[in-house]
Amino acid sequence: MLVDSHCHLNYPEYQSNLKPYINRAKANGVQFFLTICTELNKFPEILNIAKNFDNIFCSVGTHPHESKLATAANAQAIVDLTTNDKVVGIGECGLDYYYNHSNHTEQVTVFEHHLEASHQSGLPIIIHTREAERQTIEMLEETQAKKPVAGVLHCFTGSFELAKKALDLGLYISISGIVTFKNAQHLREIVAWLPEDRLLIETDAPFLAPVPHRGQPNEPAFLKHTAQFIADIRGTTLEKLGQSTTANFFTLFKKAKKNIL
Repeated sequence: MLVDSHCHLNYPEYQSNLKPYINRAKANGVQFFLTICTELNKFPEILNIAKNFDNIFCSVGTHPHESKLATAANAQAIVDLTTNDKVVGIGECGLDYYYNHSNHTEQVTVFEHHLEASHQSGLPIIIHTREAERQTIEMLEETQAKKPVAGVLHCFTGSFELAKKALDLGLYISISGIVTFKNAQHLREIVAWLPEDRLLIETDAPFLAPVPHRGQPNEPAFLKHTAQFIADIRGTTLEKLGQSTTANFFTLFKKAKKNIL
C-alpha cells in the first residue's frame, strides 16, 4: 500500500473526471491521497474533492507564489478552515526565492501565518522551500524553540545541511519523482541516507512525472515508479517501503488516521 502524500487533484487535468485517475492509482497500489491547497480561494473545491472520496484528504494553505494575495489572511483565518474532518494539514506554504512571484517580505509574512496556524490547530505544516534554505531553517528553528509544530519538507531537492536540520527539528522529508531524473545523483545520495521513519513519498501531480513518464502530465498512479526507484536505492522492497512510508504518513497526519479507524 502506498500513500501519495502530496498531489493537486483540483487541477484541470483531473476535473473532467477524477475517478479514472483514482482507479488507476489504486490498481498500482496507491490507496490514499493528500490533495494540496495552494490558494485559499480554491479551498472549497479542494475540500469538495476530499469529501467525495473516502480515501482522499486535503490541506489548507497558500503557496509562496501566491503570498501577495494572502498577506491579510492571518493564522486564525487559516485555522477557521480546518474544522472539517478531511482537512489534515496546513499548506503548502513556505519560501520560493527562485521565481519570486511574490516578494520576500510577503512570503515571510504568509509563512509566519501558516506556522502559527499549524501551532494553533495542531495540524502538520507542509513546507515548500526553493533557493531559500537559510531563511527557511532560521524560521523553523525559531518556531520550534517557541511554538513547536510537526511537518514535512515536500518535494525535497535541497542540501544535506537542510535535510539534517529538518530531521533535527523533528520534520519529515518527502521525495518526488525528481529522484528518478538523470541529474539527481545528489538527491539519490540523500534518499539512501534518510532514516526510514522520516521518509514520505509523493507525486506532486500533475507536475514532475517520474521516469519512465517524464515529460508527461503526472498522476498518482505513477507513484509506484518513484517508490520502486527509492526502494532500489535503499536496498529494500517495494512492499517494505510502502509499509514504512504509509505508517509515516499516518503518524504525521494523525487526523487522517482518525478518519480511517
